[in-house]
Amino acid sequence: MLDLDTLKAIDIHTHADGPCGTETYEDKRELAEGMQKYFGRAYEPQPIQTIAEYYRERQIGLVIFTVDSEHHMGHTRYSNEEVAQQAAENSDIMIPFASIDPHKGKQGAKEARRLVRDFGVQGFKFHPSTQGFYPNDRMAYPLYEAIAESGKPALFHTGQTGVGSGMPGGFGIHLKYSNPMFLDDVAVDFPDMPIILAHPSFPWQEEALAVAQHKPNVYIDLSGWSPKYFPPILVHYANSLLKHKVLFGSDYPVITPDRWLEDFDTLKIKDEVKPMILKGNAAKLLQLA
Repeated sequence: MLDLDTLKAIDIHTHADGPCGTETYEDKRELAEGMQKYFGRAYEPQPIQTIAEYYRERQIGLVIFTVDSEHHMGHTRYSNEEVAQQAAENSDIMIPFASIDPHKGKQGAKEARRLVRDFGVQGFKFHPSTQGFYPNDRMAYPLYEAIAESGKPALFHTGQTGVGSGMPGGFGIHLKYSNPMFLDDVAVDFPDMPIILAHPSFPWQEEALAVAQHKPNVYIDLSGWSPKYFPPILVHYANSLLKHKVLFGSDYPVITPDRWLEDFDTLKIKDEVKPMILKGNAAKLLQLA
């Protein structure tokens, strides 16, 4: 269990990509090389234990997950069970989410219930563009029903993605699936399921802000971008109407928490709002406080 008194922040958005030598790593190698060009930095996926030690040194708690894109991308999924088990071994710093491709239908819903019941999974990650589905597609609803029953949050990638950016045909990835307005339907149909819109939602930032402002169960995480590139309207809403619903996220390993926090310090965020974004809002959402 995370000790909130000792933590400086909670990173709501980090990735457990299969480390070198795994089938997941080999499947994603070409795509990962393209992402490194997009983000302008070289990195290798690290074992979960190494990630835990990195964050523990910085006194930052983290939510960690893989992404299941087996149907659309054909990439072997890194095991949800392994992520959850290793997170349990580092429970002072780490919170496990899972990822299930919604194309798995009722079998995916069954898996979600099992992961919550038997492995302590605390939420679920979706990436509509790499999973190839509209979030409001009824195909995904059996899985959402299982998540809603658990009371756990569902985190959705929104906006443009660095995955496939600059590669021929975008590596088969369609941006249209990640318009946050599709999640307005999900928020209506599942009003008790917390929904996190991940990233500044370029080019649909105002849509994301509108959905989060209108629907009580919708939140925004700030991962995937350096804060110095945040649009002014996002900073304005984070400082005011959505100050209780905006969450720190880095998108590690593509952006490190060190880089994100350094740039965040340059934003004109009110002194009373900063601790809410960095830790307080996530603590309440994840029922840690």
